[in-house]
Amino acid sequence: MAQKEGGTEHGRVKTGDNLGAKAMAGAPTAGGGVVVEVREKKGPLRAAIPTMPFPLAVICLFLNTFIPGLGTFISAFTVLCGARSELISERGVCCVFWLNVAAALIQILTAVIMVGWIMSIFWGMDMVILAISDAPIPQAVRVFPRCQCRPQDYSGSLPDGLTITLKTLGDLYTL
Repeated sequence: MAQKEGGTEHGRVKTGDNLGAKAMAGAPTAGGGVVVEVREKKGPLRAAIPTMPFPLAVICLFLNTFIPGLGTFISAFTVLCGARSELISERGVCCVFWLNVAAALIQILTAVIMVGWIMSIFWGMDMVILAISDAPIPQAVRVFPRCQCRPQDYSGSLPDGLTITLKTLGDLYTL
């Protein structure tokens, strides 16, 4: 069953041979496939992890690896210094700060039975992943401006009845 967000469906098209293609809002599905959307649901502690600059995230990962909870505790203070988090808009800066402090305390207290140490390492990896996904793209890598592609911009043919041609890139790409 497709989940709807704002009246439009988003997801991946599953065909008989498990090929997938991104479904555009309003676009017909290839081969009568089913539109399915998978979205990770984060709990309040995971959603409170702040998005920090990459070097600081790596330092927090390093600290979490060798002293469980210390990097998470330091990351809590980055929220007070303006670091973004998915939960700030819902709960506020103070609540996100205390959630991060609570996560650090859980990691410290359960490190004795190895659970907190493992959780601390994963927390640090999540910090680095968030920092990488939020990092700006260097100017040398930016080749094409961002564009809004519409379903009617796609044409051409591929195996198993899938079709695609990128008209928005014009002569820059030949597929």
